[in-house]
Amino acid sequence: MVSDSAIAAGAALMITASLPFYLYGAWIMIDAEVVTWDVLIYHLKFIVPGLVLNTIPVVTWMIPRLLDQLQGVLVFHAVLGLQAYALLAFALTGIVRILQVKREADLYDDPTQDIDLDDLHPNMGAWRGRLRVGVFGYVIFWFLAWILGLYQFVSRYVIG
Repeated sequence: MVSDSAIAAGAALMITASLPFYLYGAWIMIDAEVVTWDVLIYHLKFIVPGLVLNTIPVVTWMIPRLLDQLQGVLVFHAVLGLQAYALLAFALTGIVRILQVKREADLYDDPTQDIDLDDLHPNMGAWRGRLRVGVFGYVIFWFLAWILGLYQFVSRYVIG
């Protein structure tokens, strides 16, 4: 049977490995002057693997052990992680509607149209706000949970 410390190390490596995917995926969107369908798909080719690398250890190892370890720093780590996923879900509520409206306006296939996104739908500003708050919130809480998780790993398996 695999030791608890080996599983913890694997989880820490997978979650840490997701960071470059998130950073490059974000850079793709920041660097794009116009977000075409190809840019969006290219962005998702990095974000989705990052989410998978992060979510597999959370679902298969961390959540099942959570109730046995509800104490001190672990509770705070869990709250930060849950908050990150809650903000990701919040961002998705904006992303889905933005995708629908941009597809209907053919802005992914013909991005040269001179249309202000806020003119496409009266709620576009709110959806874009959800997207920004959700994504930035996810990144902030993910980063805080990651730092705290690394601290826990070192404290429990390296030092202790």
